[in-house]
Amino acid sequence: MLKYDLLYDLARGWQALGKLSIKKIESILRKRELGFANDGDGLYLRVREGKGDELQVSWVFRYRLDGKQRSQGLGPYPQLGLAEARDQAAAAARLKVIGTDPIEQRRESAEAAKREAELTAQKAITFAVLAAEYIESHKAGWKNAKHSQQWRNTLSTYAFPVIGELPPSQITTDHMLEVLRPIWTEKTETASRVRNRIELVWNYAKARSLCHGENPALWRGHLDALLPKPSKVATVKHHEAMPYQDVPQFMVKLGSLNSMSARALELIILTACRSGEALGASWDEINMGERVWAIPEGRMKGEKAHTIPLCDRAIELLRSLPRVKDNPFVFPGERLGRPVSAQAVYNTTKLHGGEAITIHGFRSSFRDWAADKTNAQREVIEMSLAHVVAQGSEASYWRGNVLEKRRALMEKWAVFITPLTDNVIAFKTM
Repeated sequence: MLKYDLLYDLARGWQALGKLSIKKIESILRKRELGFANDGDGLYLRVREGKGDELQVSWVFRYRLDGKQRSQGLGPYPQLGLAEARDQAAAAARLKVIGTDPIEQRRESAEAAKREAELTAQKAITFAVLAAEYIESHKAGWKNAKHSQQWRNTLSTYAFPVIGELPPSQITTDHMLEVLRPIWTEKTETASRVRNRIELVWNYAKARSLCHGENPALWRGHLDALLPKPSKVATVKHHEAMPYQDVPQFMVKLGSLNSMSARALELIILTACRSGEALGASWDEINMGERVWAIPEGRMKGEKAHTIPLCDRAIELLRSLPRVKDNPFVFPGERLGRPVSAQAVYNTTKLHGGEAITIHGFRSSFRDWAADKTNAQREVIEMSLAHVVAQGSEASYWRGNVLEKRRALMEKWAVFITPLTDNVIAFKTM
């Protein structure tokens, strides 16, 4: 080794005579002596031309390992002083003695430091941050704009106080139980939604390699062993329905009201549709000639297109409604380009139907009437309510053959609920 170093130095016009000192280094730099200055024990000061008149000065540890000559850069001079350079060279020499390559050791240490930095960065990405990212990246696919706010509200209220500031990798089953147990029996439906949303956000984090292993919010095969089934503890809340015997008198009240909300509620009752389907109805969905109302899948709860046969009363109602310029909605609201508000229809229902009655409950009124007063097949009734009753070829059969049966059923319903008007609804021009 010494012989090699001496030959190496002599080839560059330098002879390694003793250790380097600050004075020797200053002299080398003053004289601009390029090459390697040997400090001994494998440590060299390397001097090279830099930009302009500058010199590039750095420390190098040179060594042999497995018969191969290697050089390890230690750092620039004077940022790395002589004493510090000797310490680093000594540490590298100790590694070489035990058969460890100092260069490989440094590389492995750098990689470990990088992994540690990445882990630290991951810890800074909290569940709350990831939830916001998830909502932002998925909201375009949600048909209801309110869905995003519902996500934010439920997670902010129930999840974030426990896990909001934690990285997903640190969320445990115990955390999930802390979130869910206080609301599992009292607010079962909300609790189920919270659990599902946590599960989805955690999976999002896993897809970004921010966590690994089993999802702590997983229900089947995990939380189902720790919590009772939602169906076993949930309090079933039925929509309060007006007895179908009382609907005719209620329709008389609606007919006397000169408001767009009353007209909208009449159509809801006549067609047994959902309130959102009626309030979002546009004139391009209505075919007066064929007497049908075709609701596209994007507006349906089950995301399946639904065709409603329009009875005589519904047609007469629709013809009485005004067409508002620049407003495509069947039931235009006071705001430009907007339909009548759900709150207005809700207020009309409560004011004239009673505090306990809900808009959705009129669908139950229709179903009860159809079951008690008609011989209609169950499938006909369910399809009139836009419920999925079949799959595959059977579903195709029902769609193709049941429309006229549904039309006859809805005509009977209309006659039943409007007998006091001599089969004519008294509509007023808005």
